[in-house]
Amino acid sequence: MDAFLVSTGIVALAEIGDKTQLLAFLLAARFRRPLPIVAGIFVATIANHAFAAAVGALVSRLLGPDVMRWVLGIAFLGMAAWIMVPDEMDEDEAPLARFGVFLTTVLAFFVAEMGDKTQVATVALAARYASAVAVVAGTTLGMMLANVPAVYFGDRIAGRVPLKLVHGLAALIFAVLGVATLSGAGRSLGF
Repeated sequence: MDAFLVSTGIVALAEIGDKTQLLAFLLAARFRRPLPIVAGIFVATIANHAFAAAVGALVSRLLGPDVMRWVLGIAFLGMAAWIMVPDEMDEDEAPLARFGVFLTTVLAFFVAEMGDKTQVATVALAARYASAVAVVAGTTLGMMLANVPAVYFGDRIAGRVPLKLVHGLAALIFAVLGVATLSGAGRSLGF
């Protein structure tokens, strides 16, 4: 349950203001068909994060627990710093609707997530927790929590969300995870 809850919270916070959330705003404004956009985000996220979790689980098996503790601790601290760098997306980068709304969304989100903060976080979380399924379910729910409102209410809420505060909270969570992992203080908690 920890893997699911931590994954959901971290990704939901990390996704606020992320380039994929900006992509959700853009797709919603361009197509004005929220249901296929939301479905496309869901499918792309599951595919992308399942791949990321598989990589994280493999890395965890290949490295010993001591090396893994250092890798994860440093990765979490790196994510804390990276989360504070805002993403931008030019409208020119938006996909063309050659394939219909759903497939355009799937392709655009899958590609946009490659190497993105939330994908890297999914790799680290899957390496950290034994249940890749719980991590993928949590990261997917986190993505949906951040992006579904962006699709449905984007213009109305975009200016009201304090991005620096949300990014600061996400960075703080990553930093706490990193310090706890490096210090070994989280061993009793499963870190």
